[in-house]
Amino acid sequence: MNKNHIIINIGRQIGSGGHIIARQLASDFNCKFYDKELLQLAARESGFNKKFFEQNDEQCGFFRSIFHIHAPHVGDNSFYADSISQESLFKWQSDAIKKAAEEGPCVFVGRCADYVLRDLKNTINIFITADLEERIQLVCQRSGCDTDTARKLIAHGESKRASYYNFYTGKKWGHSESYDLCVNSSRLGIDATANLLRDFIESLCQSS
Repeated sequence: MNKNHIIINIGRQIGSGGHIIARQLASDFNCKFYDKELLQLAARESGFNKKFFEQNDEQCGFFRSIFHIHAPHVGDNSFYADSISQESLFKWQSDAIKKAAEEGPCVFVGRCADYVLRDLKNTINIFITADLEERIQLVCQRSGCDTDTARKLIAHGESKRASYYNFYTGKKWGHSESYDLCVNSSRLGIDATANLLRDFIESLCQSS
């Protein structure tokens, strides 16, 4: 595995610290970091406003409301014609992921990047979970809400993430067979989990 062009894909439960850990890994391996930054890249690829990607981020199916906005002509690919669907947005987002991965080492958070880049040999796919009560507390702190609200936010958000991932990949979101490594950040804490993953990735690079 080429350490100079490594691609790290991070799946994460809400409140698991996955975003923080992914950003630390990007720093450790001198990678570009893409979480919601992917939405801007996809907007640039498609020529459409970033809000279309934000409103439907990690959701499957079609738009909740139809905007009846027509895509610009892009080559001869009929996929881009007619009204925009979330499948169109997924295609543009996938194109943005592939383009970013071609340009250099990256860390991608969510958005089916592991599936989109499945044909690349230099990818490492990781899923980060954490104990529910710790995730609830983190969401409470981050969103300024009570525990009941945090619990609902987690359940609703993860239902959307799972549906999105399962729909587009044909795999199971969070199931170990979909990843190279699954880790519970509650066991070591966020910083030590990031260090553990750094050592794991280093070992993979050395053994390849």
